[in-house]
Amino acid sequence: MSTREKDSVPAYRVVADAIRAEIADGRYDGGVRLPTEFDIAQRFSVSRQTVRRAFHDLVAEGSVYRVPGRGTFANDDRGRYLRHHGSIEDLLNLSTDTTMEVLEPLHSHADIDAAARLRADTDVVRTVVFRRVHDGVPFVHTTVHLPERLGRVLAGAPDLAAGAVGTSTVIGLLEPHLAHPIVEAAQSITVASASVAVADALGCEEGHPVLRIDRVYADSAGAVVEVSVSYFLPERYTYRVTLRREHTGQP
Repeated sequence: MSTREKDSVPAYRVVADAIRAEIADGRYDGGVRLPTEFDIAQRFSVSRQTVRRAFHDLVAEGSVYRVPGRGTFANDDRGRYLRHHGSIEDLLNLSTDTTMEVLEPLHSHADIDAAARLRADTDVVRTVVFRRVHDGVPFVHTTVHLPERLGRVLAGAPDLAAGAVGTSTVIGLLEPHLAHPIVEAAQSITVASASVAVADALGCEEGHPVLRIDRVYADSAGAVVEVSVSYFLPERYTYRVTLRREHTGQP
């Protein structure tokens, strides 16, 4: 970075980047408290307001957390897969750094509950079951249901065949065949216990606590095109969402 580029970077970002690098280097491992706002302000010759803004960004992104009366500490997410979700594109981008391993190939069968959630005309749906792996470690078991009419489009897709291993997502495979783009993913998050199938796929004990995330995908015409049910191992996965408030123009 040139001197001119450095001068154009806001001071709070310089501070945040420096602290982020120190966290990555392990300087604050083992519960070591980060320096105080006053100490950091002196070190970087900036105001405490600037340091406060830097900490605000670090807390928002999950790099650090604050304990009232005790100080600021680094989050230890090593060994976990971290995914920051804020858009449909973020869900599509799961394919960029994880691998999908198909456990049950795409197949047609009757499932009254799945058909109801898909608002399907019949009880027949298409289902595929897979797990996702990051750095060689499985962290989620997912079952995806598609309406029969859409599932037929993906019948025979190599990525959804028995034993297939790849970097695709089901919505990524499906969307090019849709008349309308996927614009919404309504989701619910609950706590569940790992079934035998989930435990076998993720390498944990049956009954182990897992994070269940259900997603219902809809296109711009309001049609439900996919329902997925995923079970995440909490010790191997960090789920992060950023919520923003629209500017109202009022103080």
